[in-house]
Amino acid sequence: MTNTDLKYSDLKCPEFKYSGTKRYNNYSTFIKSKFEQRVQKVSLDTGFTCPNRDGSKGVGGCTYCNNNSFNPYYCKPQKSISTQLQEGIDFFSKKYKNQQYLAYFQAYTNTYSDFKLLKELYNEAVSHPGIVGMVIGTRPDCINEDIVNFLAELSKDYYISLEFGVESTINKTLDLINRCHSYEETIQAYKMADGKGLDLGAHMIIGLPGETREDILNHATELSKLPIKTLKLHQLQIIKNTMMAYQLKHTPEMFNLFEVDDYIDLMTDFIALLRPDIIIERFISESPKELLIAPLWDGLKNFAMVDKIDKLLIEKHLWQGKYYQTHPEQSSSSEAVFS
Repeated sequence: MTNTDLKYSDLKCPEFKYSGTKRYNNYSTFIKSKFEQRVQKVSLDTGFTCPNRDGSKGVGGCTYCNNNSFNPYYCKPQKSISTQLQEGIDFFSKKYKNQQYLAYFQAYTNTYSDFKLLKELYNEAVSHPGIVGMVIGTRPDCINEDIVNFLAELSKDYYISLEFGVESTINKTLDLINRCHSYEETIQAYKMADGKGLDLGAHMIIGLPGETREDILNHATELSKLPIKTLKLHQLQIIKNTMMAYQLKHTPEMFNLFEVDDYIDLMTDFIALLRPDIIIERFISESPKELLIAPLWDGLKNFAMVDKIDKLLIEKHLWQGKYYQTHPEQSSSSEAVFS
């Protein structure tokens, strides 16, 4: 079957039950069903740092990291949370007049500060007109009971998503990229936040140095053991002014960057191993072309990548969870029980 032969009826098969025209749970459908209207994330920069930057655990940060690769123009730590939100809302409302917004604490580690300050910033965000909740990105080693309990209280009135940068389930990889935490700490962070009324998310980088195809597919198995609601995936990108940019120039043998077709094929197999109820938020990242060194995928946009993945899933007769198996430590396909 070629892509041009695909029809809507081909998307329907008795073995899986997903809404719309997808063979996996997608974030857009989830958001629309939850809020019953369009919802836009507004990125925020608090000016916080990370423990592997300020010397408390390490220096230099993660070897792949340059936050300028995803911060929008209005997202500046010199501005207050309210100002950043308003400028973001003003920008997005030009295209969509009637929508709600999520305050997205995105840059660096957004729970890595004094607890009193965190409460002030979070309260400022949810108090802003039009804001229906928050998405908070952080590291698994930068969370504690006080923060979790405070967010749990906020979740009674607002949508709260807490996303951990997992990046890899292999400690050797985490050491190599200077994460300065272990995968065991990741598991404990999810255990701490589980069952508190928060939507828990995970972020994974696909294709980190030293990881084989088998390693990457095993990430899907390990992630499926965690109590995550959402998952962000993206290909490893080499960004200017990072340690990886230096490594690629001087030790290129460290890297095995994906060609487009190979990555698409890998994603379909990854989806088939993933727990069926996990919501997939994205498959790729699009860094600014002036910062991106590699891989150069000829300007392939997210929507085009998603379309290719959708079609290949049909061609390979795959869907989310086809090869997922409940593990002994899990009481059901959607509830992780930690040993």
